[in-house]
Amino acid sequence: MAQSVLIIGAGIIGASLAFHLSRQGASVTVLESATPASAASGRSFGWINASFYENPAHHHLRVAAMAAHHRLAALLPDHAPNWQGTLWFEEEGAGFDQKAAELAALGYAATPLTSAEIAKLEPHLVNPPAQALHFPTEGAVDPAALTRALLAASGARVLSGIAAKSLIERNGMFAGVRTAIGPFGADHTVLAAGVAVPRLLESFGISLNMLPRPGLLLRTNPLGFHLNHILVTPHQEIRQTPDGCLLAPCAANHQADNAETIADRPAKIQATLANLRALFGPEITEAETVLGHRPYPADGLPALGLVAEGLSIAVMHSGVTLALFAAEALTSEIMGQGIHPLWAKYAPERLLHRRSWRNE
Repeated sequence: MAQSVLIIGAGIIGASLAFHLSRQGASVTVLESATPASAASGRSFGWINASFYENPAHHHLRVAAMAAHHRLAALLPDHAPNWQGTLWFEEEGAGFDQKAAELAALGYAATPLTSAEIAKLEPHLVNPPAQALHFPTEGAVDPAALTRALLAASGARVLSGIAAKSLIERNGMFAGVRTAIGPFGADHTVLAAGVAVPRLLESFGISLNMLPRPGLLLRTNPLGFHLNHILVTPHQEIRQTPDGCLLAPCAANHQADNAETIADRPAKIQATLANLRALFGPEITEAETVLGHRPYPADGLPALGLVAEGLSIAVMHSGVTLALFAAEALTSEIMGQGIHPLWAKYAPERLLHRRSWRNE
């Protein structure tokens, strides 16, 4: 059982790990190269859902992850998600029927709504769709605010502006990292630094197969109306923040977006604004659009667990949905209690290629 744990990365996954490990009695230090939630976690849409999934097992993992958010809400009620529900009208016709049938077979709450029913729920939609699926159990959270709250509640030592340069290995066991200001040692090290994880593993001849997945997130200026649900439209997801701004990823294929580069950023922003104006009217204006790099394992599924003695990784897309449940599971494994059965098939080994180690 690890007595001291060093976490590399202060995004929502690293913060969730710090929170749960500290509650299990570990002495936790978190190193962050910039500031907490300054990378993917601070540029995330914040949707908590299980209506987007790769396969049935992944769906069940996400449902369990949603339950982890409810468990945390009892501990940090001021940062509980807004369980506002989702209206999904990404597809129509056969695609709509297929989505409804698949979710029904999985036992997921999904109710078909007519255009008139949608208009009652969202009166500010200029042209309500002909039909939508209502997912009442879904919600959203501000990932950056939740990250900061988890770190504060953890009591962990959080050091910002310190980048891990390489891993420390002694006699076949990993024992911390080197930084520009010196080494940091621990009984166990967790790499939760998103797209930076492969670089750290490479110093020991371990390749982690990940894909580049940049994304743009547009925020509008505050609006004078209130949006009651998360919307999944044919063009992008949309939700409203408590200060009245709309958030909308500028993605061509929603959560399954597979673009490796951002081409013609101004055109994507203008297309997103045009879509929002068609839904809500001409008063929609851009406040900012930020670029984020999503941690995306090559098969689209999470990578969580031990890589070698004293070293684990936690890398995944949809980190907002999965982070808390992932942290519960990895905490259990690090503290010698075994990993949760739902996470067993997401061990990192399937994505790793090992060559001879070289301690640089």
